[in-house]
Amino acid sequence: MNRRMLLWWGVGLLALATVLGAVVVFAYPETPGFDRWWNDTVAGFRAEWMLDFALALNWIGGGWVAILGVPVLAILALVLARRWRGAVFAAACFAASAGAVQLLKQLFGRARPDDMLVVSDYGSFPSGHTANAATIALVLWVLFPRVWVAIVGALWVLAMALSRTFLSVHWATDTLGGAIVGAGVVLVLAAWLLPWAQRTKAQVDAPIG
Repeated sequence: MNRRMLLWWGVGLLALATVLGAVVVFAYPETPGFDRWWNDTVAGFRAEWMLDFALALNWIGGGWVAILGVPVLAILALVLARRWRGAVFAAACFAASAGAVQLLKQLFGRARPDDMLVVSDYGSFPSGHTANAATIALVLWVLFPRVWVAIVGALWVLAMALSRTFLSVHWATDTLGGAIVGAGVVLVLAAWLLPWAQRTKAQVDAPIG
């Protein structure tokens, strides 16, 4: 995928997330039927292991662990792999994704489900946990474009999205919006930085000619 396509896809995804937020918040006086149905359905078949799993992802994907722990580990791993340019790209993606999520949360101010099982911050749309998972998945995929990386990343995003609804801390459309925002931010920055970020030290040091 060339830089222009990356840019168009990224901008398109960010626009889609904004439109989705506007629809679910402003077009419906009450929560859309699908969101209420999914929330009620999940609440009806929660199992102990599901809640344990969801609580673990709640810890991994939020608070200082998500804001500092996971990004720092990812950046450190890239630096140790002598991919410092990729580390800079990853840091930019993490920061931009977090900023975009907070901007949309403030813009829409969507109320969370009444039966949420954990305490969370202001604004239900989009899901910051899911956006962070999508950001990590897309960063790794664009830096290491392998099929297995894409599959593992997709499963990670899906698991995080489901965990947020298992805890009734987000509506289903919040998690969809979060995944779209995280992916959109990475693609926009990839259109700008990826050719530079993908260069390894060996390529930089290689003689010309």
